[in-house]
Amino acid sequence: MYRIMIVEDEEKIRRIVADSLKKWQYDVVDVTRFDQVLREFEQKEPHLVLLDINLPVFDGYYWCQQIRSISKVPIIFLSSRNENMDIIMAINMGGDDFIQKPFDLDILVAKISALIRRKYTYQEDETIKFIHRGLHLNVTNSTIEHKGKVTELSRNEFILLQLMMRNIGKIVSREDLMQALWSDEQFIDDNTLTVNVNRMRRKISELGLDHFISTRKGMGYLIE
Repeated sequence: MYRIMIVEDEEKIRRIVADSLKKWQYDVVDVTRFDQVLREFEQKEPHLVLLDINLPVFDGYYWCQQIRSISKVPIIFLSSRNENMDIIMAINMGGDDFIQKPFDLDILVAKISALIRRKYTYQEDETIKFIHRGLHLNVTNSTIEHKGKVTELSRNEFILLQLMMRNIGKIVSREDLMQALWSDEQFIDDNTLTVNVNRMRRKISELGLDHFISTRKGMGYLIE
């Protein structure tokens, strides 16, 4: 599920846009602390940002520059401003598109879908990176990276972590994990799975992320 971050100080507009995006199966992050936009971005790791220009504390141009300093995530400006210079500034600051208020929700969703499609779904699977809490799982070479430190995963560790990161916030059963590793889990010692998970946890911990994977006794494992 793709995550959209909405940086809009008009509550009514924010709520309407959020409700519409949820109907299209997008995960929505509402920013309400307008002095902490970059921190919210780093914590939530959205796939696309909807950014108003007129905001409390700092304007959208400022936050666009801050986001662009660390990410190439698609950014769509939403604004009641209609001067050509506003559009030019938005694009020059790193915005990917500019939509003037009031706007049609169907057009907004279409533009979001197009940007996400170009940015993400047209990439080959082998170039995909799963990212959560700053941990990057690179499909190309089966490595994990956090704050510049890189560690290689074994085949089993890679398969297990990829399955868990595809299911953030959901418990992945031990049966599903064993099925992913082996064609028929009934011939596998349950302890083998535990050993692989513990090795993977140790590698993640050595990169500086403790408690990344939680155990749910009798059910499986969870990345929150």
